[in-house]
Amino acid sequence: MPIDTLLLAWVLLAATIGLAYFVFASFLFGAGYQPTPPAAVREMLRLSELSPRDTLYDLGAGTGAIVFRAARTYRARVVAVEVEPLRVGILRLRRALGPFRDLVSIRWGNLFDLDFRPATVVTAFLWPAAMARLRPKLERELSPGSRVVSHCHRVPGWTPEAYDSATDVYLYRWPGARDPGGSDDPPTGGT
Repeated sequence: MPIDTLLLAWVLLAATIGLAYFVFASFLFGAGYQPTPPAAVREMLRLSELSPRDTLYDLGAGTGAIVFRAARTYRARVVAVEVEPLRVGILRLRRALGPFRDLVSIRWGNLFDLDFRPATVVTAFLWPAAMARLRPKLERELSPGSRVVSHCHRVPGWTPEAYDSATDVYLYRWPGARDPGGSDDPPTGGT
């Protein structure tokens, strides 16, 4: 086999393995990888009423769609939380090369080990089981008036203050989100 063909085969194999790792490695850490669509990112940040006074925690930050838009557009302080090492590397590279790096911090680790008390806004696109597991931690640690914005999956037992059906984005405001009646129906009409 000619050296050029062998080299091409190795490059293609390495690229395939790298892509497979990027897409499927998150399953090893307890969650799949699916980027938040741009329209949902915009709506999550809009509904959160984000401002430069806020500290946003993006749970499962991935490659930073929410993180860098929040810092760039709203000048908010942002804590990107990601467990998967390759995505943490991408986040760090984007922060190093981009503007507003002083507004972005990156935490490599399990979001359940974080202290949410500094957060005024929490964004998440997590699986339903993770949202259920996260709920008691949020209830213990969030300050009154904090906002939680979720794409696709609700916080079980909480009533959203707003829901955008076009992007499937839920806004909760703590502690008013707690629903003593247990309704899991989103508000009618959307925003």
